[in-house]
Amino acid sequence: MKNELIIERDLKHIWHPCTQMSDHEGALPLIPIKRAKGVYLYDFENNSYIDAISSWWVNIFGHSNDYINSKLKAQVDELEHIIFAGFSHEPIIKLSERLVNLTPKELNKCFYADNGSSAIEVALKMSFHYHKNLGETKPLFISLTNSYHGETLGALSIGDVSLYKDVYSEILIKTLHSPHPLDDSEEEAIRASITLKKIIEKNLNNISAVIFEPLVQCAGYMKMHHPIFLKLVRNICDEFKIHLILDEIAVGFGRTGTMFAFEQANITPDFLVLSKGLTGGYLPLSVVLTNDNIYNAFYCDYKSYEKTFLHSHSYTGNPLACAVANATLDIFEKDNIIEKNREKIEYMREKSKIFRELKYVKEVRQRGMILAIELEGYKEERINLAIYNFALKKGVLLRPLSNIVYFMPPYVITKEEIDRVFQVAYEAIDNLKI
Repeated sequence: MKNELIIERDLKHIWHPCTQMSDHEGALPLIPIKRAKGVYLYDFENNSYIDAISSWWVNIFGHSNDYINSKLKAQVDELEHIIFAGFSHEPIIKLSERLVNLTPKELNKCFYADNGSSAIEVALKMSFHYHKNLGETKPLFISLTNSYHGETLGALSIGDVSLYKDVYSEILIKTLHSPHPLDDSEEEAIRASITLKKIIEKNLNNISAVIFEPLVQCAGYMKMHHPIFLKLVRNICDEFKIHLILDEIAVGFGRTGTMFAFEQANITPDFLVLSKGLTGGYLPLSVVLTNDNIYNAFYCDYKSYEKTFLHSHSYTGNPLACAVANATLDIFEKDNIIEKNREKIEYMREKSKIFRELKYVKEVRQRGMILAIELEGYKEERINLAIYNFALKKGVLLRPLSNIVYFMPPYVITKEEIDRVFQVAYEAIDNLKI
């Protein structure tokens, strides 16, 4: 009864994201959450749900983490917010130093925003503006087919998931799409890179940058590619003096098995875009890391002010967000998270073999702490909703991307909890109509 009262109040005024609100009249349950701890969410009637997707991939150390809580509470009493134009504060200075130390030495400048889509806008604008400061106008960006980079207009423009962008086609900026590798083989990586090079050669003087998610296209139905693709694209960008923007909003901070996905190819991007796990899921914060060459192209006196990067957000560099980001990095350091995750990665790999028994399963693929199951041969018109609702009734939060059931759990999940999540997913898939 308590849940029903909360739901009634919610639906009276709130328009939820990524939702057809009419679904809440019956097809899609609305779950009001009162509290959360670790991998568990609890509603107002104390029903529990394992958060197997880290609440849109952000809560990497679970909910209400005691250590992060303590650092947030301490920061509240010190400084909650300050304008970041002409002012600074210790938490963001410390965070910037740590991010620079975690990444290749070339990436030594940090520009902050407050969410992933906004950070993508920063990288796009900065790349375009850089070329303009050098006397060249290059209005095009190349992204991959099947890609997703956010839903603000610039980020939406470079994406290629029609569900999100087609209705806005008349107001989006022009971009080019190069085919994504069809699988994670070296052969496919080479094929895709050859096609990319041909597209660049045809449009050379108009391209500012190539942008993609390294190793995994997350909202792009969890498609995965071989690390050699990163190295090949880096070489192509160097050859034609085009920027490489890597979107590690979802795949950064340990998701693919290394701190950052690009490490697996031993390359350095011109722009590295980070968010989501940066704050452990606590507060909005994003950052674009870049190099001195790009930074210096904007450095000028007031007489050349048009060269200045005049991009800002009211909550840029928020001290509370920076405090929890520092706490998140503390946990990575003191608890040796990357090393510890390797055991869970292998455990997930081994346990996921059960899904191959099901005739509805086309493919099981994994990269680090991301595991995806692609389905085929079912009759349900809305397969994602069928699996979502089935799992909720069993106490597990899954949120399939169309016919892709995926797992991106908090790193604090136990082997027993992995077993439970996989068993529920197995039953949900096995329950489908064929």
